Amino acid sequence: MEKKTLKEYAKLIARKGVNIQKGQEVVISAELDQPEFVAILVKECYKAGASEVRVEWSYQPLVKIHTKNRSQRVMNRIADWEIVKLKNRAKNLPCMIYLTSEDPDGLKGVNQDKLAKASKAKYPIIKPIRDSMENRYQWCIAGVPGKAWAKKVFPELPAKAAQEALWKAIIHTSRAEGDPIANWDAHNKSLNEKCEYLNSLNIESLHYSSSNGTDFTVGLNNEGVFHGGGDISLMGVYFNPNIPSEEIYTSPMKGIANGVVYATKPLSYNGELIEDFFIRFENGKVTQVKARKGQELLEKMISMDEGASYLGEVALVPYDSPINETGILFYNTLYDENACCHLALGAGFNECLKGYERLTTEQCHQKGINDSMIHVDFMIGSRDLTITAHTRECEDVKIFENGTWAF
Repeated sequence: MEKKTLKEYAKLIARKGVNIQKGQEVVISAELDQPEFVAILVKECYKAGASEVRVEWSYQPLVKIHTKNRSQRVMNRIADWEIVKLKNRAKNLPCMIYLTSEDPDGLKGVNQDKLAKASKAKYPIIKPIRDSMENRYQWCIAGVPGKAWAKKVFPELPAKAAQEALWKAIIHTSRAEGDPIANWDAHNKSLNEKCEYLNSLNIESLHYSSSNGTDFTVGLNNEGVFHGGGDISLMGVYFNPNIPSEEIYTSPMKGIANGVVYATKPLSYNGELIEDFFIRFENGKVTQVKARKGQELLEKMISMDEGASYLGEVALVPYDSPINETGILFYNTLYDENACCHLALGAGFNECLKGYERLTTEQCHQKGINDSMIHVDFMIGSRDLTITAHTRECEDVKIFENGTWAF
C-alpha cells in the first residue's frame, strides 16, 4: 500500500476517529504485525496535537503460552501496578485507539474456560474504574491487515498479496480514498438524518423477519434514542468510535425480546470462530443457542454473567452497504457488523437514553440499559430481511425491506 494512502488513513483515525485535542494523551493498542503503520499513526497523532503517545503491544501466541502455563490463581490476579495504571487512565482520559489485526483463529485450542474464569475474577475490580470513564473520553477502533488475518480472508493469495488485498478493502470500506475527512463529514450527515427520522417515529418495538427463519420482536426503551456515526463525549468532543461504520443503533429495553434470530455471518469471539448458529429469546433472555461450529464457546459466552444472555444493542445496516458490496467475509466483527444488520449480547449504551448525562450508570441500568462484562455483536442481516417498526401511536411503519432502508 502506498505510503501516502497510509498517511491519509492514519490522519483520518487521529483527526476524525478520536479527534485529538491539543495537549491530549493518546494510547494505541496494537498487535505486533503492523509496526510500520503504528509508527505512521504515532506521527499523525503528534501532528494532531497529542502531548504524548504510548503504544501497548499484544501478541496472540503469547496469550496461548500464558494461558497454558499460568495457574488459575495467577490468571485471576490483577497486580497493583495494573490498578494504578487504570485509575491514572480514568483520571487523565487519554484518547484510546484500538488497531485490530489479529488472526480470527489465533486462539484456537486455548483453554477458554480458564480465560473466562480469569475475566470473571477481574471484572468486579475493573468495572468501577471503567464506569467512571464511561462516555468521558474519545476512542476509535480501526483495522490493519495482519498476515494471518489476510490469509484467512484471501486464502488463495500468497501472504504478501493477501495483505495488499486486505489493505485495499480496508481503505475502501473505511471511506479513506480521495478526501477521507470530507467523505466522513458527508457520511456522518447522512447517518444523522436517518437517526432523526427514526427518533421521530416514537418506536415501541421492531419486528424482524427473513426467509432463513428469523422471526423476532424486540422492545425499545421509551426514553431511548438512535445513534449513528460520530458521538459527542461528555467533555464535549465529537469523535467517531468505529472506522468503518455504517450502523444506526440503539440499546433496547432489557427483558423485551421474543423469537428466534439466525446469524448470517460467522462470529469471531475470543480468537475462535462460531459458525451457522441461531439464538432464541423469551422475555428478553436467551433460552436456546445452536451452532454448527463453536457450540461450547457460544454457551460459555452467554453464561459469562447474568447480563450476557440479554441484548445490549440493535443495529440497522443496509444489506447493500459498501462493506457487504465488496463480497468479502472479513472474519472480523468491526467489518462484518457494518456489512448488515446485527444485534449485540451484553452491555448496552448509556448514551442511548435521553438525558443520560444527568444519570448515574446505575440509574441507566434501572431504566432498562443492560449491564454485562461482555458486548458481542453478531450479524443477522440478509437480502430479504424485513423490519417493521410498531410505534407508540399504534402504527406499523416498514423501515427495512429486501434487506435495506425502506425510506
